Amino acid sequence: QVQLVESGGGLVQAGGSLRLSCAASARTFSTYTMGWFRQAPGKEREFVAAITWSGGRTYHADSVKGRFTISRNNAKNRVYLQMNSLKPEDTAIYYCATSYNDYAVARSNYNYWGQGTQVTVSS
Repeated sequence: QVQLVESGGGLVQAGGSLRLSCAASARTFSTYTMGWFRQAPGKEREFVAAITWSGGRTYHADSVKGRFTISRNNAKNRVYLQMNSLKPEDTAIYYCATSYNDYAVARSNYNYWGQGTQVTVSS
């Protein structure tokens, strides 16, 4: 069982920045690929970014490339999502999740999920 707790969400103006953090309880955290997903009201949960267990490879959705950056600190059991140049369409609940797959961009690749943190971007 892995417990994930997201933090760092909030209200920000368009063009602003936020840094999300996800704390994991698992002693085996460093063996998981970690991902960020988001879900806007009335929409499906969508992939945002993922990072392999060593941090050697990262994947970002086209909609956030160049603006968002995923990173991790295995010594602290944490994964981060730095979000810059935020847009109103980035408004959503953001979730972190764990995967056993190296290449994990589908929701079905992930097994444990956090409760999410709300990000609201005003225009």
